[in-house]
Amino acid sequence: MISVTLMVKNGEKNLADCLESLRPFDEVLLVDTGSTDRTLEIARTFENVKIVEHDFIGFGPTKNLAAGLARNDWILNIDSDEVLTAELARALLALEPSPNAVGRFPRQSYYNGKWIRGCGWYPDKIIRLYNKTHTAFNDNLVHESIRVKPGMAVTDLEWPVKHYPYDSAASLVDKFQFYSTLYADQNKGKIRSSPLKAVTRGGAAFFKGYFLRRGFAEGYEGFLIALCQGLSTYFKYIKLHEANKNAH
Repeated sequence: MISVTLMVKNGEKNLADCLESLRPFDEVLLVDTGSTDRTLEIARTFENVKIVEHDFIGFGPTKNLAAGLARNDWILNIDSDEVLTAELARALLALEPSPNAVGRFPRQSYYNGKWIRGCGWYPDKIIRLYNKTHTAFNDNLVHESIRVKPGMAVTDLEWPVKHYPYDSAASLVDKFQFYSTLYADQNKGKIRSSPLKAVTRGGAAFFKGYFLRRGFAEGYEGFLIALCQGLSTYFKYIKLHEANKNAH
């Protein structure tokens, strides 16, 4: 049996589609971190959803909190802007993996309804299925991931999850500002930074997304996404530089 864990705040835009795709699972453990929109109202219409309201304590710790409250050992972690395809849901439920294994599948990400393959957005294979008695998410406030320990098997599934993270330039900017602030908070006093590092790393991130990862093939959307990748990298290092200065 698999429990699905879900962390959400103000996710009304995609939440109904997300939860609809999770109906085949007997338990969906939703941790709400302070929604002020219709998120909780929507969640309450799904009988298999259990709602827990909790302060945001970072992405990794919050996801581990959700897993700890789930009744099953096997955990499928999904974001509120992700929608399982029917084929992926069936494949996950049919799995009989070793407890010392994790499950990975591709993610199709969309910008304002357009499937983006460039900028490193596809196939973007993500590990999201794990047995909580054997592993967990790391404790990162941002850019969290499931710990894959030495000797663990990785089971690949061919079917994708659909991902709807951004529908406008404003949503891109809001997300990178939020993530870059968490990055600075997480790494202040641990990683050195400088304005030069911010500029060079930011420029490299744009070049990688637009040229090496073929963002240019996506037209306007590819340029915008690659630009925001560069800006996100710039701001996480410049914010870290200021946080390190202020800590002294």
